[in-house]
Amino acid sequence: MTDHEDKKALLGELMTVYGKEVWNYAYSITRKWDLADDISQEVFIKVYKNLHGFRRDASVKTWLLTITRNTAIDFQRSAFLRKVTLTDWIGETGERRSVEHDVIENQTVNDMWSLVLQLPVKYREVLILYAHNQLSLKEIADILEVTEGTVKSRMFHARKKLQKMKERMDHGSDR
Repeated sequence: MTDHEDKKALLGELMTVYGKEVWNYAYSITRKWDLADDISQEVFIKVYKNLHGFRRDASVKTWLLTITRNTAIDFQRSAFLRKVTLTDWIGETGERRSVEHDVIENQTVNDMWSLVLQLPVKYREVLILYAHNQLSLKEIADILEVTEGTVKSRMFHARKKLQKMKERMDHGSDR
């Protein structure tokens, strides 16, 4: 097998094992299906180009999620995203909800995850990396490039915000 074939085989394996987690994390950051698709594709292109640069001191999962986060941030900074977001905003009128919104709502496993997706990104990220991706505080701190103390603080505030949102939701349904 050539080096090129080895890289293709390894990439295929990484996509099979981690593809869904990369997409879910991209979606949790952007909250857009098509953007999560684009980001996931870009992540694996970057991985293919940089397989030689993988440092063994990080887990493969942590490495991939770090690339995903950085790629999502790059996408969010781009003029493309600003244009798409503005188009989406202009396109939605009154009570009409998008098909995308309905699909997301139908596929939400439970109300809590729906609430998590409403949190500001810095809180949403820590909860998803911790609860969904089951990363340690140190791994989350490494991905986000913050201290473990910052991760703990964000988790605390995220949980408080979720509790308040849940209480508002529960009281709203009592009427």
